[in-house]
Amino acid sequence: MTTLPVCAKPVSPLRQRLIDDMTMRRFSRATQRNYLRDIGRLASFLGRAPDTASVEDLRRFQVALQEAGVGVPTMNAVVSALRFFFVHTIDRPDLARKLVRLRYPRSLPDVLSPEEVRRLLGATVCLKHLAALSVAYGAGLRVAEVSSLKVADIDSIRMLLRVEHGKGGRDRNAMLSADLLILLRQWWVEGRA
Repeated sequence: MTTLPVCAKPVSPLRQRLIDDMTMRRFSRATQRNYLRDIGRLASFLGRAPDTASVEDLRRFQVALQEAGVGVPTMNAVVSALRFFFVHTIDRPDLARKLVRLRYPRSLPDVLSPEEVRRLLGATVCLKHLAALSVAYGAGLRVAEVSSLKVADIDSIRMLLRVEHGKGGRDRNAMLSADLLILLRQWWVEGRA
């Protein structure tokens, strides 16, 4: 079977410099992709290279984003990308200072009542699901963190769960209650059978 050559689009020196700056600072692939997309948004808006932007261009760009209905968190993410670009890649901190971050109220997540937690856990049909939901809610783990837990991650002496490569690729510890430890031991026995 023959493979067709992939026509790779040449990378401009400015884009390569931005990629190198982000790689040097160990930005995740997702962050690099988002920053490239957001700086590309500015370039598309301007119709020219983003390093030629003026203060007035940046103001018009932010106004256009707002008029397009872009949400506040997204607008702030764009500002972060542009600030990085102007400060680190093209050494124009004067432009970065003109970018406006928007404040917005952040609401706290809803906390389930003890009765709601009982109903949620009572709705499970097997011990595996009960253990997974209990770990997620009781120890505050994300779904991906629960699914990647191993027996070696349970420290029953210090009553901790070791979470490896959690959000942002960071390792952390989560508290392990005595009831949760009992449930995990029950699941381990049943899982081995």
